[in-house]
Amino acid sequence: MLTIRQLRYLDALARCQHFGRAAEECAVSQPALSMQIRELEEFLGIDLFERRPGAPVLTEAGIEIAQRAGAILSATRDLVDLAHHRAKTLSGTLRLGVIPTLAPYLLPHVLPRLQQEHPDLRLELLETLTKGLLAELGRGTLDVLLLALPVDAPEFETTHLLVDRFLLAVPADDPLPDNARVTPRDVDTRRLILLEEGHCLREHALDFCAKARINSNASLGATSLATIMQMVACGYGVTLVPEVAVDVELRDNRVKLLRFAEPQPSRGIGLAWRRTSPRKADFALLGQMVVSAVNGPGPRRTH
Repeated sequence: MLTIRQLRYLDALARCQHFGRAAEECAVSQPALSMQIRELEEFLGIDLFERRPGAPVLTEAGIEIAQRAGAILSATRDLVDLAHHRAKTLSGTLRLGVIPTLAPYLLPHVLPRLQQEHPDLRLELLETLTKGLLAELGRGTLDVLLLALPVDAPEFETTHLLVDRFLLAVPADDPLPDNARVTPRDVDTRRLILLEEGHCLREHALDFCAKARINSNASLGATSLATIMQMVACGYGVTLVPEVAVDVELRDNRVKLLRFAEPQPSRGIGLAWRRTSPRKADFALLGQMVVSAVNGPGPRRTH
């Protein structure tokens, strides 16, 4: 008989590609995991993995079955959520994923309110890049994501929360006047410093400045806005800063911020979740709290 436990072991092994790591993730011994995988293969009548030295490799049939197993496990988690969260919103465990260009700026305002107003909620947090968050959401290991929109995946549902405008951060002695309204051409002769590959903020910056002859080494990048702002302060170049980050990142009088001319570059911020999730009331309330946090004390004013 096929069991949820077997599917969970298969899913872990397909992701980890290592019997020992998969067993550790599932909190079982390696022989116990191997035995369950073998029993699953016997029940299905096919080999799911190639047995050879080194990492286990999924067979062609194993790839498809592992994908279907992941979908079944995700639906099972949604079923449990439906049973556990019908009576009270934002209670129990909520697994939230957030991109790094939002987490340090929004969570300090949102988390205290969640703790105060929803003491029965246990929040589990993952901060990483969009691609990784979407993969975890699809597997069901995350419930909801706070990220930049759009999300081009039909299995997910999204809601738009706010518009986050970009500003140009330049050294304080830059010849552009403080009240200038800048354009992509103003970035033309200055080195544009970007986050490393994988950050959606990097892609937003490159898209906006695509028509300018940007003096930038697109193969390089920093891992955080804090690092980039220090480079700007030391005169190594300029960067685009999301408005939600201004209060945290603009702490150095060697940097000034300039607004762009209309239409100002921006990104949409929102939530994403699986369409099958039964916790949409939770996500709606979480979204309201994020919007309320942003609409509280405003970001640092620029000219």
